[in-house]
Amino acid sequence: MFADRVLSGMRPTGRMHIGHYHGALKNWVKLQEEYECLYFAADWHALTTHFDASETVAESVWEMIIDWLAAGINPSRATIFIQSRVPEHAELALLLGMITPVGWLERVPTYKEQQQKIADRDLSNFGFLGYPVMQGADILIYRANMVPVGEDQVSHVELVREIARRFNHIYGREAGFEDKAKAAVKKLGAKKARRYGELRTAYQERGDAEALEAAREMLNDTQNLSLGDRERLFGYLEGSRRVILPEP
Repeated sequence: MFADRVLSGMRPTGRMHIGHYHGALKNWVKLQEEYECLYFAADWHALTTHFDASETVAESVWEMIIDWLAAGINPSRATIFIQSRVPEHAELALLLGMITPVGWLERVPTYKEQQQKIADRDLSNFGFLGYPVMQGADILIYRANMVPVGEDQVSHVELVREIARRFNHIYGREAGFEDKAKAAVKKLGAKKARRYGELRTAYQERGDAEALEAAREMLNDTQNLSLGDRERLFGYLEGSRRVILPEP
């Protein structure tokens, strides 16, 4: 559930150029050999700025994917897909939008910068303001913990972390959480349960980040846990709530 997983996408708004290769594709090719990778054509994202040119977006999707293959993206090593073919992206974006304060979105540095930079298009729409929420849905739906982005997108990923934290705070509350978490610890087996307890104590009492990471790795390697128990154990490491959406 929380194993190393990479997710990244590109907006199909026209022909690709050498900048796409050096800025992203070259890195994607390398990452696919090291991690589980998901690469997608972000056609819904393209509509935030090109809503009046949907034909161009639809045509560009396939041209872009062909270029990915030519650049070395291997379908046997990475998952390639089109965003709009997975409607759950839009569903989760809607749900995340319910808990995301408008002020958070208005403070994203790229929001006003892009409005000024792309002056020839009307960007005063909800879709453009809510772009980071849709981006959050793209990442969080797959529980991706690694998101390669350009410098201009770093603030978006930071916002996604805040959204995930807020979602877990609101919906991770559970009656009898501690008792259920302790019962889940026992399912690890005596040796792992003892190690989990030691690492949890090291993190909570001394703030040992390495202990937290070691505990997470141990849980990732444990196969006999249900989804609910896994969420509880990740949450129990740090506090008193389930981690439903891990922060990227």
